[in-house]
Amino acid sequence: MATAAFEDLAETFEFLDDWEDRYRHVIELGKAMPPLDDSFKVPALKVQGCASQVWLRPVIEDGRFDFQGDSDAMIVRGLIAVLHALYAGLPLAEVTKVDAPAELGRLGLNEHLSSQRSNGVRAMVERIRETAASRA
Repeated sequence: MATAAFEDLAETFEFLDDWEDRYRHVIELGKAMPPLDDSFKVPALKVQGCASQVWLRPVIEDGRFDFQGDSDAMIVRGLIAVLHALYAGLPLAEVTKVDAPAELGRLGLNEHLSSQRSNGVRAMVERIRETAASRA
């Protein structure tokens, strides 16, 4: 049930043989993401449970979910970009149906992230799911 953007990302990851290449790719995705305007880096948009500072700003238009995000850690910016590929453009009602751990597992992220980073990803996914559920 992944988006086309996430399917493209999964295909790219299939071609990257080792974790270091995948790690570098995640960082490149983060570098390519537009930064979140500082005016949105407020406590209400900050995600708790992340080792780094993370902000997610939901953008709901025509019943479809999207978000902007940022972090002070480059790898986390990349993880935000991965989650953006997974969720952006989905109808609100579909967001909570995404099996994020399974989809991210396709990228081999689960076994290579530190426990702190894994907790942060879970916190971001939970924020995304809660936001979509509250607006559906």
